Amino acid sequence: MGIYLNPNNETFTRILKREIYVDKTMMIKVINRFMETDNTYICVSRPRRFGKTFAGNMLSAYFSKGCDSRNLFEPYKISRDPSFESNLNKLNVIKIDVNSEFKNERDTDNLLNNLQDRIVAEFIEQFPDLDFNPKESVGNCILKAYSKRNEHFVVIMDEYDVLVRENVSEKLFQQYLDFLNGLFKSDTLRPAISLAYLTGVLPIIRDRIQSKLNNFDEYTILSAGKLAEFIGFTGEEVKELCEKYNADYEEYKRWYDGYSQRGFEIYNPESVVKSLLNESIGNYWSKTSTYAVISDRIQENFEGMKDDVIKMISGESVSVNVTRYMNTMTDFSTRSDAFTYLIHLGYLAYDNESETCRIPNREVRQEWFNAIEANKDYSVTNRIIQDSEELLKETLKMNEDAVAKALDESHIHVTSNRSYNNEDALQSAVYLSYIYALNKYTILREVTTGKGFADVVFIPFVPDLPAMIVELKRNGSTESALEQIKERRYFSSLEHYSGNLLFVGVNYDEEKKTHECRIERFVKE
Repeated sequence: MGIYLNPNNETFTRILKREIYVDKTMMIKVINRFMETDNTYICVSRPRRFGKTFAGNMLSAYFSKGCDSRNLFEPYKISRDPSFESNLNKLNVIKIDVNSEFKNERDTDNLLNNLQDRIVAEFIEQFPDLDFNPKESVGNCILKAYSKRNEHFVVIMDEYDVLVRENVSEKLFQQYLDFLNGLFKSDTLRPAISLAYLTGVLPIIRDRIQSKLNNFDEYTILSAGKLAEFIGFTGEEVKELCEKYNADYEEYKRWYDGYSQRGFEIYNPESVVKSLLNESIGNYWSKTSTYAVISDRIQENFEGMKDDVIKMISGESVSVNVTRYMNTMTDFSTRSDAFTYLIHLGYLAYDNESETCRIPNREVRQEWFNAIEANKDYSVTNRIIQDSEELLKETLKMNEDAVAKALDESHIHVTSNRSYNNEDALQSAVYLSYIYALNKYTILREVTTGKGFADVVFIPFVPDLPAMIVELKRNGSTESALEQIKERRYFSSLEHYSGNLLFVGVNYDEEKKTHECRIERFVKE
């Protein structure tokens, strides 16, 4: 048993003792199946605090010869699966936390040499009958143990990409490439390594590192494959936790949901756990990251970026090409590169089918608000956001002039930064002006109801607030907007709000560039 070679299961034991633990052990079944095929070199990338390290510690406890984990896994799902016995504590594990090694190394230029020396020292201790040279490479040690003793290895590297994300010297970076090449590109070593499991925030770098790791299968936040349900909490798991802790599941969904993968709704586990234990729902993302990451990207202001940021802030999705980004910290040349980077960090969510991205939830939206507030290029956007709370109050008071005036400014703002038609710009003006309403309403666009499509419907999830139906007209009249709501019975699915339902008619005059607004309260006859 060592620190690096064949570690014990103490870390995973501590995880299991936490007040909240969600059983992810069936991931072992999937990994065991991978190992029966050629899919034995795996890289899993997710945002911070999504459970990557937990999964690595679980795999180490399962595979490592340095411990007996049978009783540890006995209460959990994997123990009842036929695959459980296949690799239980039967393989040599080499486990490396690259971030910890980097942060704790005083002589960083010799990080990889010093790390290998420590790992080789454990080979010498655990295989005393084999003639290891203290200055051998880890790869050579693995090969010697395999050839002499038929020993097989699992290599687990947590945060493999830290030396890419940090501004390290060229010497250290080259050492790292040599280390990766020695472990993972040798045909003679491949039979000895039963599994290589790498985790990181970013996928494999599509530059110099890709040539060293192009034999890895990647499971990213863009395409999680069969590992989708195991990194992060699924919607069903959060629902069960909310029932156990008597928490409002729908509220947790609004705050922490938004990352859809392979049919699963994926939540940030760190935020869910902290909010449940603190009995306080709120923004925990900022405790582990910073909005400066967003600010650094949006201030580059690539063509079309500001338009799309405003659109996403308003709750909409925008198209993104995720195939260009090189997975580095420096190669940003288009808005899609910047957005793809923010997707990998969790600040945006990606939809594979529509090839679009959006801000996933209320918690992350607050980080975008913070970034916009700090960016002078978005000063008008920030003022509209700040004023949106007051606008909602005035709307509920049926103050028609206040609504028209707010839309005047918002429409000019979004139109001046957008190239699509006026009808889309008008809708975007409404979404941006009412951004605060997302804290109290579910806002639905082009809702099928009655005999057609209502432009915007506001359904409250806070008690005693009225529902609202907004109909938009260009170069028409507010009267015709209200009449359309009534004639086409857009209110048919909202009749239970009778007496607490507002009809809002908005007309935009293109020539005058002004808005008119009429608000009526619906009362069922």
